[in-house]
Amino acid sequence: MYWVQEWFFFHPEKLPRDFPFQYGLPFDELFFETEKGVEINALHFKVSKPKGCILYFKGNSKSIKGWSKFARDFMMAGYDVVMFDYRGFGKSVGKRTEEGMYKDSQYVYNWLKTIYLETEIVVYGRSMGSGFAAKTAAENMPKMLILDAPYYSFSQLIRKYYLPFLPTKLLLKYKIQTHRFVPDINCPVYIFHGTKDWVIPIRYGLQLIRLIGSQQGTFIRIQGAGHNNLRNFPAYYQNLYRILGFVE
Repeated sequence: MYWVQEWFFFHPEKLPRDFPFQYGLPFDELFFETEKGVEINALHFKVSKPKGCILYFKGNSKSIKGWSKFARDFMMAGYDVVMFDYRGFGKSVGKRTEEGMYKDSQYVYNWLKTIYLETEIVVYGRSMGSGFAAKTAAENMPKMLILDAPYYSFSQLIRKYYLPFLPTKLLLKYKIQTHRFVPDINCPVYIFHGTKDWVIPIRYGLQLIRLIGSQQGTFIRIQGAGHNNLRNFPAYYQNLYRILGFVE
């Protein structure tokens, strides 16, 4: 299990470096050399007169080639969007480690601070990306943090649903303990969770919001939604655009 967990947990889509991204949206392609032997590929979607920028942490599958379709949701609300691929995903290269992925996240955040005020940066974490988003928000001062179907901790999720019979504390290379990051977050936190999410059940999101408190955190139930279809429900957009200050 120790040797195959990379394959078990991550489902990357790899792209050649010269792969041409094509969208009906204005964007720049970026490469960040976060350390020797590591290069992170990102896309920077732009609107005219942006309110700020969404730093989007994607889930554990495919590449930003497919995830970038979600940029339109935030651009509609007047925000630029930056998405990047984790090590070994898409055009990003480098040995994948938990600490290395934290380092990459902070590197991209630091780059954003050269363009935007921190009060204009919204950190958004989807599924697996929620742990990296929470870590980044805890170590900085963004405008807000939005978590979409987050887990309490990666190790707890794996232990309960996949490997209850194995000593996961000894075997897992990735623990990503979101619950240890959220108490250090000093910005507003919004958690979206579907009531019929069987991949990361809603109780994990509820556990996190209890650690944050009602004054700083807001929990948003999307009735009837599963893990991968929040965008099919009008309530998701109604709440997201209210949070981002967009009124159609």
